[in-house]
Amino acid sequence: MSEPTRSYPDLHQHLQSLQERGLLLAIDRPIDKDSELHPLVRWQFVGGLAEADRKAFLFTNIIDGRGRKYDIPVVVGAIAANRAIYSVGMGVPVEGIQAKWDHAIANPIAPRLIERAPCHEVVHEGAALQGEGKGLDRLPIPISTPGFDSAPTLTATNVITRDPETGVQNMGTYRAALKAPDRLVVRMATRVGGAGGYQHYLKHQKRGDKTMPCAIVLGCPPYVAFMGPQKLPIDVDEFHVAGGLAGVPINVVRGRTVDLLVPAESEIVIEGLIDLIQLEPEAPFGESHGHVALEEFNMPMRVTAITHRRKPIIPSYISQVAPSESSVIKRVAYEPLFLAHLREVLGIRGVKRVALHEPLTGLLRVIIITVEKGTPRNEIWRALHGAAFFKGDCGKICIAVNEDIDPDNADALFWAMAYRMNPVEDVELVPHRGLGHGPRRERAQEEDSTMLMDATMKSDMPPLALPKREYMERARSIWEELGLPALQPQPPWFGYSLGDWLPHWDDAARRAAAGNYLENGRISAGQVRSGIKPETKFRPD
Repeated sequence: MSEPTRSYPDLHQHLQSLQERGLLLAIDRPIDKDSELHPLVRWQFVGGLAEADRKAFLFTNIIDGRGRKYDIPVVVGAIAANRAIYSVGMGVPVEGIQAKWDHAIANPIAPRLIERAPCHEVVHEGAALQGEGKGLDRLPIPISTPGFDSAPTLTATNVITRDPETGVQNMGTYRAALKAPDRLVVRMATRVGGAGGYQHYLKHQKRGDKTMPCAIVLGCPPYVAFMGPQKLPIDVDEFHVAGGLAGVPINVVRGRTVDLLVPAESEIVIEGLIDLIQLEPEAPFGESHGHVALEEFNMPMRVTAITHRRKPIIPSYISQVAPSESSVIKRVAYEPLFLAHLREVLGIRGVKRVALHEPLTGLLRVIIITVEKGTPRNEIWRALHGAAFFKGDCGKICIAVNEDIDPDNADALFWAMAYRMNPVEDVELVPHRGLGHGPRRERAQEEDSTMLMDATMKSDMPPLALPKREYMERARSIWEELGLPALQPQPPWFGYSLGDWLPHWDDAARRAAAGNYLENGRISAGQVRSGIKPETKFRPD
């Protein structure tokens, strides 16, 4: 079968691009998908590696906990183990990602319906879905959190459903736990108010339907894969935005057993019907808020067909405790959205950056807003309130800092809070917030609240007490010449002025660093005074 014409990469071509850039690591030794695969990749997130050193992992020799072998490879981290990998999928440098998203959303391109597609090269239906080693059970789906998860779980999904009233499709990334060769359980209701697929579920129920058609897609072309995690408005068809990213229509094909359009170049498509009457226990499963989600009733889906390419590759996301692949996907997309909201919608020009804290908190709980020095106090507070209420599940703690504070350095944040913030004047508590996604939501529908903190400089301050940059750089060259351990500078790693500093002191410091401190002593001898107390401040003319 000849493949339909297209000018955008599929997953196989994307992996080739990663390999050419040194961003893909192939693992050929036997790896147990149930107990070894995800823990092995997890080490690059918890083992002290810099983000730039993370890779996508392609596993080609997979077994399970019983020693059964699989003939389908699994790739983890291929969409966003780090920003560089994400940018390869987007086809632009990291700094150009938001502009490309903005253009795609503003200039959508409708998909192109084709008759024959690579994702239909192999079809399993009927008896081929029944029994051990068949259907879902022949797919090497990893266990994400060994020791806690109760089932292999599909994570890198694009789950497609259709609004029964408008006919508009929705595509979301929802987890799905395997239960039997022809049955899994899908979780769609985690978004505040319920995700798009869950809204379709409710509409089908209201109509009196007993089932809802669903297609779970694994291994979309990257432009389509990015659609699932991206929180677009519920009534937006993601295929149109994916076309905007690609600059051409995305090829789609009708499902074999469900009337839904799926990406033609998908690796695997799992078609089925979601039960609208009964629910089934699903989980435990490690969640992105850093805790294990305990068992809940969720949506059973009876599989009606599994289709795939002749040589498919299954993607899987590293999620759970951040940083993770899923948190990188969200962070790259969310931070520019917050910045655009504060600068363009609210018109707060003093805001220079918005950072969503990633490690452990998983982006949703702590927001750091970087504002230009001298931004009026009322504008800082407008920015704090604006960020806190931009998304319903974000912004429990919002902190405003100046541009010299690295929002990814917790020590620098604590420094700003300790010396630039008066809790009585610079902290505000906002009650009556919804809980959003998190471990407390798993237990009870309680209210939450928000804390806003202005940790910006309220006036000029003395310099940071580290050697100036030129001296630190000179010392670093000596360090490397001596063959000492490789350095990973953590900002702030050199001193700089914070406004309260005079040229007189710069001159004195240059003389001291050049070995001429005696000249400074002769100058200060001419500035002796009497009739004052020790530690009286001195500012030369």
